[in-house]
Amino acid sequence: MRTWRDAGVAKPAATPDHGPRPKEGAGKRHRSGLQEGPSVKTIVADHRQNLLGGACMIGSMAGFAVEDTLIKAASETLPPGQILMLFGLGGALLFAGLTRLGGQRLVSADAVSRPMLLRVLFEVAGRLFYVLALALIPLSTATVILQATPLLVVAGAAVLFGERVGWRRWAAILLGMTGVLVIVKPGTDEFSLLSVLAVLGMIGFAGRDLASRAAPRSLSTSILGVYGFLAALAAGAIFSLLQGTRFILPDPEAAMCLLGAVLVGVAAYGLLMRAMRTGDVSAVTPFRYTRLLFGIGLGVALFGERPGAATLVGSALILVSGLFILWRGTGTAKPR
Repeated sequence: MRTWRDAGVAKPAATPDHGPRPKEGAGKRHRSGLQEGPSVKTIVADHRQNLLGGACMIGSMAGFAVEDTLIKAASETLPPGQILMLFGLGGALLFAGLTRLGGQRLVSADAVSRPMLLRVLFEVAGRLFYVLALALIPLSTATVILQATPLLVVAGAAVLFGERVGWRRWAAILLGMTGVLVIVKPGTDEFSLLSVLAVLGMIGFAGRDLASRAAPRSLSTSILGVYGFLAALAAGAIFSLLQGTRFILPDPEAAMCLLGAVLVGVAAYGLLMRAMRTGDVSAVTPFRYTRLLFGIGLGVALFGERPGAATLVGSALILVSGLFILWRGTGTAKPR
């Protein structure tokens, strides 16, 4: 047991009854005589933040799976560019209304900062390529490929934010990327360039999530949502101009699908931004693999999809790598 004598410090004299007394709560010590540190409270607080971030991520992934389903249903009668424009416009207006109700400014210096500009660019790429993938390939395939996003986010967090990612988690990231290759099947007769659209969308969303982490804290979730959906609108407008498609008036079914996608997407988007700003990136982002379960289930139930062996094997590799990173990430993802 460590004592004052062992520490080389003279034991302080007892305070006289008539002298000044120490402040209440100051210098609180354990029975051992050592100063009580805040480490235990800090660990508990960090654990709670990670749990909250994980819960928000799971809810977000369920919402995004429903959004994907509604967008895919709308793509049967509407072109992808128009879907992006209407979806982005609806979401931007809804988030703008929430921002104004909160008394916040839509335009500020932080809103045009470098992380926000990068975030918009990645959002445009992610939204455009992923919506194209939803329209052209099975929902289950697009969803599975997208689940490699957290692996890229963990790798990016290590490089950009200094979070510790040991060789085991790097090996898990490589395993997950191998799963993507198994699904895409490059170099085989079954390879389709259309599946690359989902890969490009995955890269765009990973960049967006990392940029969201670096975005100024003064920007609320609703403001991030406004600019995120405006990016979707811009992506749709650019693609429509390049494709030269004319505007098609949505039928009632397509209109209801788009309205539902906007409402569910806004809720899921808000949860995602909350998740990415709560807890450690490497502890929260692996919960994104739950979208794999939601997406495959909806694809099978609503569109009659039957995932092949390659999709199932690739899904398993991505899932195992995500679970391993989650396990290794608890309590180890600290800044260098």
